[in-house]
Amino acid sequence: MAQAVEQALEEKRHLIVEAGTGTGKTLAYLLPVIRSGKRVIISTGTKNLQEQLFYKDVPFLEQALGASSASRLSVCYMKGRNNYLCRKKLYDLTDQPVLSGLDEIEQYRAIAAWEKTTSTGDRAELAELPEASLLWHKLDARADACIGQKCSQFDRCFITEMRRKAMESDIIIVNHHLFFADLAIKLLSDGAADAGVLPDASAVIFDEAHEIESVAGNYFGISVGNLRVEDLARDVENFLQHNRVLTPALSGSVGSLRDRSRFFFSLLPQGDGRFAFEARSEFLEENGDEFIAFNQSLTRLAGELEAMPQKPEEVFGFVRRAQEIEAQLNFVMESQDRNTVFWIERRGRPLPQPRADDSERSSPASGRQNVFLQATPIDVGPILRQHLWSQLDCAVLTSATLAVGGGFEYIQKRLGIEHARESLVPSHFDYAAQALLYVPPDLPDPRMPQFAVKAAERIRRLLEITRGRAFVLFTSYAQMNEVYRRLLSEVEFPLLRQGDAPKSALLEEFRLTPNAVLFATSSFWQGVDVQGEQLSCVIIDRLPFAVPSDPVVAARVKAIDAEGGNAFLQYQVPAAVITLKQGFGRLIRSLHDRGLLVLLDNRILKKQYGRVFLESLPNYRRTTEMAAVEQFFGLGT
Repeated sequence: MAQAVEQALEEKRHLIVEAGTGTGKTLAYLLPVIRSGKRVIISTGTKNLQEQLFYKDVPFLEQALGASSASRLSVCYMKGRNNYLCRKKLYDLTDQPVLSGLDEIEQYRAIAAWEKTTSTGDRAELAELPEASLLWHKLDARADACIGQKCSQFDRCFITEMRRKAMESDIIIVNHHLFFADLAIKLLSDGAADAGVLPDASAVIFDEAHEIESVAGNYFGISVGNLRVEDLARDVENFLQHNRVLTPALSGSVGSLRDRSRFFFSLLPQGDGRFAFEARSEFLEENGDEFIAFNQSLTRLAGELEAMPQKPEEVFGFVRRAQEIEAQLNFVMESQDRNTVFWIERRGRPLPQPRADDSERSSPASGRQNVFLQATPIDVGPILRQHLWSQLDCAVLTSATLAVGGGFEYIQKRLGIEHARESLVPSHFDYAAQALLYVPPDLPDPRMPQFAVKAAERIRRLLEITRGRAFVLFTSYAQMNEVYRRLLSEVEFPLLRQGDAPKSALLEEFRLTPNAVLFATSSFWQGVDVQGEQLSCVIIDRLPFAVPSDPVVAARVKAIDAEGGNAFLQYQVPAAVITLKQGFGRLIRSLHDRGLLVLLDNRILKKQYGRVFLESLPNYRRTTEMAAVEQFFGLGT
């Protein structure tokens, strides 16, 4: 793999390489990157992998290559802007604290003391700060409120320092969210010199590259929600009050924006979770006046702010934000772009039904529902081809799960990457000896109502054989909760469930609790590493097909079928194959691991498409007999 990466860097070619678990893929691409002498960005799927690269793998290679090479190597580790403290916001809050409750006061004191000593401003250094801290949201360095070089703290700014370090670095380690957020900002700014935080690089290595389509789709799309408008109104009001320049006209503009926004979002079609917004034209016919009034309230606020005499620099940022929301709102509601799917997402409690005289101005923090209007590219391939692959000398895409049926056609098509070299590097694990895959032939189809009862019974029997020590992974929260409730009083081992504690705390408890069983959904299917006997079994409830009613999935299916393709075989099956490989990949993490894989969905044996799944998995020993499972664990005859 290292030779293939080195060749790609030298010949300025793109490379797609699947490297099985345990192949040492990070070292395989780091070594040629270091030897190349080129500036290279390494983008990972998770912060955990970023930390592994920066704190473990790079220092190891520096030591192995000797001091002379290491002395020339400059490495930088970057996260998204909201991970860093904004000094100006902190100092402004010191002058006029707007703190709610004892928790925020204590957090403020801790942050203020830390600011005096930190060299990075990275919140990860503040171990005692809660993950969901509302105070941090008021103090972080997100781009919304940034006034750039005109800021009094620009030279001491942690973002300025991060950008400076990146410009001086040979290797810049980021995650996919930062990479694609940065690329989207640069595209919107038409390549302005000061746009984004990442410097130009001759090559980019994408590790965990199977996540690119999802992440890129989010950042090349648009999201306009009631919370974003509330944030703008609050920020304008607080700033103008703090600077004693809140006139009655400006106060009226802010109040009007709040009212018009709340009324407009409450009129949007009702539904649960994520659903398509197919009747936009009909909605505008019926509610055009309210849409225009909302637009006008944004225009009015921007106009009032622009008309301020001798306005502080921050006011220009508020004007930009109002204009950006207005432009994006118009796109989401009126655009006819054929490569975009328009949809709505609702989170939290339902909004109150609107009244014509509704002038209530409650805070979004009061727990009411948040509504998001979304526009997502149906096919990110053309966007990536034009703005990424064609602009790079070399891109290396790697992951343990990129190939489907031994080939890369699926990932190439979805990401729009052409003329790339391909390499499939097998794992050196002896899967046939280390793992047994059990598929029960007698369970009902997972789409049948009786499946949950039968699945719970089979899981109980399997856990008795494995003595717990298992991940039980589900494709939906509803299924997870039903099976968990059924087994809670029937299983003698400690049961842990996703959602009952933060992910990191659950994993730590699982590692430390003998015979524990963890029930979880999608976020535990990847990026989780538990080595040794503590994890001896991974049970998956069903083939992980994406929810067909999801608006983005449905739009992609419709687009492929409309072009004469077969969306089920070209998109839905390959996507599920990669997810299944990720889920099963939790089990065998070292040469010494040994355990049982279970798929409770026997469509993998009965349906013709099941062959694609089986041909894409490592060569696990397979069985449909419970006796073979018992024998694998030294039970039975």
